[in-house]
Amino acid sequence: MQEHFNYHQGQTISIAAVNAFMRGVYRWMGAGLAVTAVIAGLMTSYLKGMNPYEFNQFMASYGTMFIILLVVEIGLVFALGAAIHKMSAPVATGVFLVYCGLSGLTLGVVLFGYTSGSIVSAFVATTAMFAGLSIYGMFTSRDLTGLGPILSMALIGLLVGFIVNMFLGSPAFDYLLCVIGVVIFAGLTAYDSQKLRQMGEMMPQDDAVAVRRGTILGALTLYLDFINLFIMLLRLFGNRE
Repeated sequence: MQEHFNYHQGQTISIAAVNAFMRGVYRWMGAGLAVTAVIAGLMTSYLKGMNPYEFNQFMASYGTMFIILLVVEIGLVFALGAAIHKMSAPVATGVFLVYCGLSGLTLGVVLFGYTSGSIVSAFVATTAMFAGLSIYGMFTSRDLTGLGPILSMALIGLLVGFIVNMFLGSPAFDYLLCVIGVVIFAGLTAYDSQKLRQMGEMMPQDDAVAVRRGTILGALTLYLDFINLFIMLLRLFGNRE
């Protein structure tokens, strides 16, 4: 069995243990995406089943509902990031899956406006990009640590740009922001994948709870990268119904 020495903790970590940690991250990320897909699909079907009057009534109240859902989702993300070390493994897992479900509700409304072919194409493209970038991040010998602060600042700028464009309503500016968003989340996918592999190397393998918490936190991180990359690609290349 291959092993290497972790100089941060002064212990030998097996490659198999690190790979098992990463597999756990991807499994829970996949589970989260599955929950989101199911809820988003149900939400889209529900909207398509409305008559014009019901749909207009729903959209009239959607702004308030969207803000509430967004605040709850952000709260869950911060709760997992800040307090996961205090949570039991089942609670951390439950919070993650609840977040994915709520994300499906908001995503379902977004998907409603696009053709099925566009959604499938964007998903396939996102999966291919994500897989390639994640593999690169895990196995490259290049240290991507320096990208973290740059991408974080760029992400804040991107959010500000989208808020500003809510008032400007400029299609050209929206297109530019989505292009920048693809670059940012592509970079974050590689950066986060490398960071998670390093986390796996420092994980106490005899502590199952710590490992589970780490996999859930890692799954949330990559889930956010994937979903946002998907949304940016859909907005750039999707055909609206």
